[in-house]
Parts: sequence; C-alpha cells; structure tokens
Amino acid sequence: MKLAITGKGGVGKTTLSSTLARLYADEGRTVLAADVDPDANLGLALGLSEEEVNSIVPISKMRTLVEERTGANDANKFFKLNPQVSDIPDKYSRDINGVKLLVMGTVETGGSGCVCPEHVMLKSILSALVFRKDDVVIMDMEAGLEHLARGTASMMDFFIVVIEPGARSVQTYENVKRLAHDIGVDRVYVVANKIRDDEDRAFVESRIPKEDLLGFISYNSEVIDADRKGLSPYDCSSTALEEIKAIKAALDNLKD
Repeated sequence: MKLAITGKGGVGKTTLSSTLARLYADEGRTVLAADVDPDANLGLALGLSEEEVNSIVPISKMRTLVEERTGANDANKFFKLNPQVSDIPDKYSRDINGVKLLVMGTVETGGSGCVCPEHVMLKSILSALVFRKDDVVIMDMEAGLEHLARGTASMMDFFIVVIEPGARSVQTYENVKRLAHDIGVDRVYVVANKIRDDEDRAFVESRIPKEDLLGFISYNSEVIDADRKGLSPYDCSSTALEEIKAIKAALDNLKD
C-alpha cells in the first residue's frame, strides 16, 4: 500500500497520516511514514516527544550525505541525477510505535523550482519508497504534487486529499485532482475532516463526487487537545480512531 496524503495546512492530514500508519503497524505490517511537509510534525503525531522531534535532522539538511551520494560539493557543481539512495529509508528512519519515520525536509528556493543536489536527493528517495513492494508507505505531503515525478506518482496506490467543509479546501482538492490527472494519476480520493454537524456533511457531499469520498472525521476537541500537548491522536481519541479505522477499511476495499 502506497499513500500520498495532501491538503492545505492545518486541515488534519498529519492526524490522518499518523493514525493510518499506526493502524497498519498494529497489523504487523512494515510501515514507513515519510514526512514531506515543510511544517514537519508527523513525529509528534506518531508519538515522539518534542525533544526527540527537534533532534531529527531532515535528509535535505544532511549536507555531507547529499554531497556523498550526488558527488556535488563546493569544488564540483556537477552531480548525479540518480544517486544511490535505496538504503536511506532504513538507515535514517526513526522507529516509533512500530512505524519507521523518515523526515525528508524541503528545499528552500527563491524561484519557481530547483534542480539542485538536495532536490534530486529527495526525489530519488521518494522514487525508492514506491519500490518497497511489501511495505506500507505513507507520505505526509504539502498541498501539491511537485515532489513527485511522473513515474513515482504513477506507482502510488492512492492520493488522499484531506479537506475541511469550506470552499477553499474544496478548491485545493480540485487543484490536486487536476495536477494528478496531468501526470497520469486518477486515483484521487477525499477525507473530510473537522465535520461539526449534518450541515457540514451535506456541504461536502454536495461538492465532492460520491465515488471520490472515503469518509468523514468529526471535529474533535480530544484531537485538538492532543495536538496542543504534543501527543499522538491515536492515543487520545477513541472516536477519531474508530472513524479513521472506517476510512482504512474503505482504502483496503479499494486496494482489493
């Protein structure tokens, strides 16, 4: 199972990513959760402490590793476009509650893109992740598909857009679906989070095609409290856990 979970900041994609990761780990599956969001907080949601999270150096910031694998340095501006990275997920991940956490980081650029060693390194690692045939790989993404090359994206099982019951969030889903279609991917689904009442549910159902909607997660003060305390929502809210179990069951049925 290979999942890319995306959405606007603050919609709850990390809550979904981390809980799905731990549910699959509960089944005895090998689970690798990749934090590809610049606002990296998947570690906290999986159960690491703030001190442990702050001690993790993202792959994109490991200059010596990037130079070693790509051949780029201050004296050599030429670098490999296909560095050897297959060992990196296991070697540099952090085990937490049965899940291997790999913090990717991001490449800060002032322009529209970056063809630089760090960027090449991250794309190569993402490509390597989709070849982990027997593993569950969950990528907690930012609200776009720029990290994924065409070939990598085509090998993902599902793209999941987490939305809130609002027009801007629905627009994000439409943009992601359009971008995914442009690179040949049509398996884009939606999870609606922070649902307060029947009116919120009806709004989502009126804007999202039924066949694209995986399920709902209720607005939940226990999840908010867990976030404030730096705790895993998996350990703090039985309600959210049951709702995400239902979403996982829907995913498993689609996979079958």
